[in-house]
Amino acid sequence: MNLTWQIGDSTVTRIEEQLGAGSYPPDQYFKGFDPTVVQSNLSWLAPNHYVPESDALITSVHSWLVRTKHHTILVDACSGNHKDRHFWPRFHMLETPYLERLAEAGVAPEDIDFVMCTHLHADHIGWNTMLKDGRWVPTFPNARYVLSRRECDHWDPAKNPEGADDPHRRIAYQDSVLPVIEAGLAELVSGPHSIGDQLLIEDAPGHTPGHILLKLLHPSGGGVFCGDVIHHPIQIYAPDWVMCFCEDPDQSRKTRRRVLEHCADTGALLLPTHFGAPHVAAIDRSRDGFAARWINPG
Repeated sequence: MNLTWQIGDSTVTRIEEQLGAGSYPPDQYFKGFDPTVVQSNLSWLAPNHYVPESDALITSVHSWLVRTKHHTILVDACSGNHKDRHFWPRFHMLETPYLERLAEAGVAPEDIDFVMCTHLHADHIGWNTMLKDGRWVPTFPNARYVLSRRECDHWDPAKNPEGADDPHRRIAYQDSVLPVIEAGLAELVSGPHSIGDQLLIEDAPGHTPGHILLKLLHPSGGGVFCGDVIHHPIQIYAPDWVMCFCEDPDQSRKTRRRVLEHCADTGALLLPTHFGAPHVAAIDRSRDGFAARWINPG
């Protein structure tokens, strides 16, 4: 079932692709991991975010469907169906009812005005395209695909030869980014960049060099769609823990703290891509730093 939150006069609906145990145990997932932090937060971590019996982190892969007065925006495009991800079994050759879930939210692919990818890892770009008659074609034919220019340059093997031999980088770019660019639907941006009067893209580097985030602006505080700036809610309490795939650990820590401080100071809701239920949090300051206050749909 899709879940929807109201932020001002806009709605935000979570479109799930998958939810379950992460690919790595916590001590491999995070650099700087301290098991005592998990134990001290176990009362709220289990069972939606951590399974003590199997020492497994729970992670979600979902998109955010944002509907403002003027636009319909899809933030992050999950993993996609029928994609060769042999290097990442959790995302390999999936067949999920993602488009059916989008339809349940009352939206057809043709209704999407913008697709915004926070970065170009395979689990954020997959539904950019779909397989049709043996070719990868844009899933959302009327949308502008808003991508970070710096991120595209980093992942394009022609511009960054270091990535040409990396199958994670090369295959995902070729089947989920290049077809969008070749179709003339890509809008390459650098932050800050506005979409209408309610949406603002900002640079958020660290996890990847060109990672960006999207702010939904509202006097109440709005929301921050932060992609992989924060992977798991335990990082709200341990913001210096770095996910193993972050390319610039020091910068990722700085960006994460900046986002948490923004949410704590303004009341903006935090809407990452991988949090388990209830998926959305307000951020409060605590004696030790930050704390999550979970926000239920509605």
